[in-house]
Amino acid sequence: MTFKNMITGILLSLLCVSYSANAQPEEGTKKELTQKQQGLISIAAYTAQGDLINLESALNQGLDEGLTVNEIKEALIHLYAYAGFPRSIRGLQTFMSVLEERKASGIKDAQGPEASPISEEPSKYERGKAVLEELVQAPLDGPQSGYAAFAPTIEVFLKEHLFADLFERDVLTYAQRELVTISVLSSIGKVEPMLKSHFNICLNLGLTPGQLLHFTKIIGSTIGEKEAKAAESVLNEVLEERK
Repeated sequence: MTFKNMITGILLSLLCVSYSANAQPEEGTKKELTQKQQGLISIAAYTAQGDLINLESALNQGLDEGLTVNEIKEALIHLYAYAGFPRSIRGLQTFMSVLEERKASGIKDAQGPEASPISEEPSKYERGKAVLEELVQAPLDGPQSGYAAFAPTIEVFLKEHLFADLFERDVLTYAQRELVTISVLSSIGKVEPMLKSHFNICLNLGLTPGQLLHFTKIIGSTIGEKEAKAAESVLNEVLEERK
């Protein structure tokens, strides 16, 4: 080996070590959710529970940590599909008050982008079906069963409204919408089959088991240990089935 080749080899080794060291912290983030993701979880959980006092604090914190006004509004709109209009509207009214107080204090919050225009083709049902297939990573062409066969109307509403009207709005990503969803489901409780389905969707979208475990810890610190343990139990069942 020439002296030049030896020096080149040493330099390449040092670069590899440097790259590995810089990459390591990024791998570590796969075990925790970002501050903005945590903010969405707290906001959705408190709204679902109707805890407007703690919601005020969560809204302020979410804005301070970089969530835009439109992202938070969209989260509060999205959760009505799981917690109902009354909780959603009370959340929006609380958010209005928080924004007025911040404006009066001289705080200028980032508005963020509005939702992009949505094409009306193909039909809303087909668009919603395509979104749901992307989320569950499976075709949905078989005969209806369970509640969808028992009450076909609600299956149409789910496809056309939830997975088309709401999920097609690009103010939030699919992953952000799913974090809002599992926050609401964990907070209201007694909906384990739905929570299980949405934990699976979260994993399909790239959220890691570590991040979802972190999610259950956030539920524990916001809503309560009982809800956190119930969510963690469902998560463990999902992870075991996916092995």
